[in-house]
Amino acid sequence: MKRFYTEVSVGDDRSILLDGRPVKTPARHFLVLPTVAMAKAVAGEWAAQGEDIDPRSMPITGYANAAIDRVAPNISDFAAPLAEYAETDLLCYRADSQPELAERQAALWDPVLGWAAQRYDVTFNIVHGLMHRPQPDLTIETLAAAVRMLDPYRLAALNPLVTISGSLVIALAVIEHAMTPSAAFDTAHLDELWQAELWGEDDFALEARAIRQRDFLAAAQFIDLLD
Repeated sequence: MKRFYTEVSVGDDRSILLDGRPVKTPARHFLVLPTVAMAKAVAGEWAAQGEDIDPRSMPITGYANAAIDRVAPNISDFAAPLAEYAETDLLCYRADSQPELAERQAALWDPVLGWAAQRYDVTFNIVHGLMHRPQPDLTIETLAAAVRMLDPYRLAALNPLVTISGSLVIALAVIEHAMTPSAAFDTAHLDELWQAELWGEDDFALEARAIRQRDFLAAAQFIDLLD
């Protein structure tokens, strides 16, 4: 899409205005943001566009559109697949044939699980190897309830945090500011980073991880703009 506007501003109701006209989401809802900080960030993305509008350079706008168009109309349906990550959380699965990696996993992952155990009053089953072991029913139900309680904007950001990290616990820790986004990303990629130490990595792997990190940090920034 070619840029069709000159001036970007924020309305009194935190709407985004292009040459005084309100922006609408892809589903034709008015793009009205929940906080002034988020409205200014979205306006900044629109203002930063060149001759062509590149949606990939507008992650905050994208998450806001998703919250309004996809999440808000049916929160329970959107939350359900994210809550299912509690059953197979990355942090509960440890190396069984690489002692050094298992030690690193314990050092880095146990404190995060400890935070979640205290925060939500739950317990976790730790698995060595890839064989699935069910988590306690109360743990699954409690973490699922925590997901369902999130507002549409935090749920929209939770989606990439969970799917990129493979861990609902890590994603909730970022949502609740119990982990910095950078530390959370590195924690989720411990296995990959450890393998890179051993064997090195090619440019493709570096680029792929950089893209995931960009998307992960953008989702975390979106959450910060809600406070």
